[in-house]
Amino acid sequence: MGSEFEEAPVTALLLCSDPLASARSRRPDPHFARDGEHAATVAVIDHDALVRGDVEDAVRRVPAGLGPAWYRGWMLTASRYADLEAALADRGCLLLTTASAYARAHELPGWYPVFAGHTPASVHTADLAAVEDWLARAAAELGAEAAIVKDFVKSRKDAWDTACHIPDLGDTEQRLRVVNRFMELQGADLYGGVVLRAFEDFAAATGATRQARVWWLDGEPVQTTAHPDTPQVRVSPDLTGLDRAVAALGCRFVTTDLARRSDGVWRVIEVGDGQVSDFPSGTDIGPLIKALTAARPPA
Repeated sequence: MGSEFEEAPVTALLLCSDPLASARSRRPDPHFARDGEHAATVAVIDHDALVRGDVEDAVRRVPAGLGPAWYRGWMLTASRYADLEAALADRGCLLLTTASAYARAHELPGWYPVFAGHTPASVHTADLAAVEDWLARAAAELGAEAAIVKDFVKSRKDAWDTACHIPDLGDTEQRLRVVNRFMELQGADLYGGVVLRAFEDFAAATGATRQARVWWLDGEPVQTTAHPDTPQVRVSPDLTGLDRAVAALGCRFVTTDLARRSDGVWRVIEVGDGQVSDFPSGTDIGPLIKALTAARPPA
């Protein structure tokens, strides 16, 4: 490890800059400002510049020799994150989540194999030109009566009946109609490919879903919060066996979203890179941010 990293007194946070501020401003995006309130060292990157591929412009406000850092900001594709990692390394800043680790945690094909026993059965394809042919094979492989469709990162729960839930996976026309509508709505934002996940009923007797987000750092559950979709719901999920799955994933900072199935079993419904996972409103984020900024590069 280079001496510039070993000599860094603290681990920094890299936050997205405020898009409404001046080009020289070091003010973070208001959405992430509270993260910075708990960190001794904060720098900003221009997320918009990074997304459009202007990587050097994106990192120009990061001080040279900053040392180890975590990114806390809006989602990035795996390729843009790799660009960010390389540009920061050139400036003497080491991202503590590598590009390969980011991809494993952020994209379903990366995390699904090690969480398969804890999450609904899933199949995926990156061949968008042959989705119709793939659907027949995928439905048989999944062996479920119903399914949901998503891409490698997101679903369209806001269009549940038309672009998310497939009530009868054996109905050829129905499954193709829902998948096509999902792809249409995602448009240029469709990430990676198409995923079918076996439908599991997470609705409680009241019709609500009991869910939580668990934040893991170096294999330990540092904090459990409400899920951003249901900030008013505070529960303590059963984490039995999840520590082994998180360890097998090999990523330092991840989140697991869990929901209680109608039979009472807690299931992982999503895994994510912790750097781009959101906090629910009203959450005390201090404990997690303090743990992050105390972390160091591996020896």
